[in-house]
Amino acid sequence: MNVNDALSAFGALSQKTRLEVFRLLVGAGPAGMVAGEIGEALGVRQNTMSANLSVLLQAGLVRNEREGRTVRYFADMETTKGLLTFLMADCCGGHPQLCAQVLEAVACRKLSFVQGDSNV
Repeated sequence: MNVNDALSAFGALSQKTRLEVFRLLVGAGPAGMVAGEIGEALGVRQNTMSANLSVLLQAGLVRNEREGRTVRYFADMETTKGLLTFLMADCCGGHPQLCAQVLEAVACRKLSFVQGDSNV
């Protein structure tokens, strides 16, 4: 991932609803979610959700698959891995044990923001 790709991803995530959508899709894992489910889970209207999903798609943070008349969305884990790798590339000034602590803290952590935990 280059600087421009990272800036695009951060720009897409710099809005509350898009950040919540992305985190929700990360939590949904490989099953993903259809657009209507995402909107219902977050209390967002369909046209607003569509616009937000479009921004996330353009940034490469989500991907989608058509299923008949619906569209299922997934977090793009390759882009997410690239973004995290970009951020951590020069981690911890030669002290890998510090990087391990950061990675351990985020690995497979249960998403609790849906229940209102804004400190996650």
